[in-house]
Amino acid sequence: MTLWEYVEDRWDLILFETAQHASMVAQCVLVAALLGVLIGVATYRRPRLASLATASSGVLFTVPSLAMLGLLIPALGLGVAPSVTAIVLYALLPIIRNTVVGLQGVDQLVVDAARGIGMSRQRSLTRIELPLAWPVILTGIRVSTQLAMGIGAVAAYVSGPGLGEQIFSGLARLGGANAVNSTLTGTIGVAVLALLFDGCFVLLGKLTRPEGPLSRRLTTGGVRG
Repeated sequence: MTLWEYVEDRWDLILFETAQHASMVAQCVLVAALLGVLIGVATYRRPRLASLATASSGVLFTVPSLAMLGLLIPALGLGVAPSVTAIVLYALLPIIRNTVVGLQGVDQLVVDAARGIGMSRQRSLTRIELPLAWPVILTGIRVSTQLAMGIGAVAAYVSGPGLGEQIFSGLARLGGANAVNSTLTGTIGVAVLALLFDGCFVLLGKLTRPEGPLSRRLTTGGVRG
């Protein structure tokens, strides 16, 4: 059986696993982005805390993915819980680091000017600093998404959802019928999803850059409000 015939024969299952994989990665990256940006915002003005937050997430990042998933099994069991936890933990480092770097890289003269015209620290953060740091933050989220896509495939080791099932199933039956087709289907599917997600981030970056149409609309709406 050729790869195309294998995909045609199992199209519904592959489509379902692809949707599962995309949904899991999107939700995990969203959670990681919220946590990472909040941690970055809370620590970027305090170098020691920022270093501690980056170092802590960096230590987690050095743990091999299979080892991390294995360590989570006793506490969380098998399935979605350890998969989601591992993906979020791995996705945090680039987001925290880029949030801190992006906010620290904002020109202090711009911040001082904003404070000089009566903006509070919080208003300066939301209206000036975060928008200027956004391209750097978005780059961190893009990197985290690519990492999450790969970790999501490995999550099949703990019975996690997604295309990793195709990969692990094929590897477990290597030498048997359709083992290579199964592995290739999962691998190609993950690669295609990664490209699609990255394309979405490229488009989002163009729309939300300081001179982009969506950014202008949000800023104008904010000023009017």
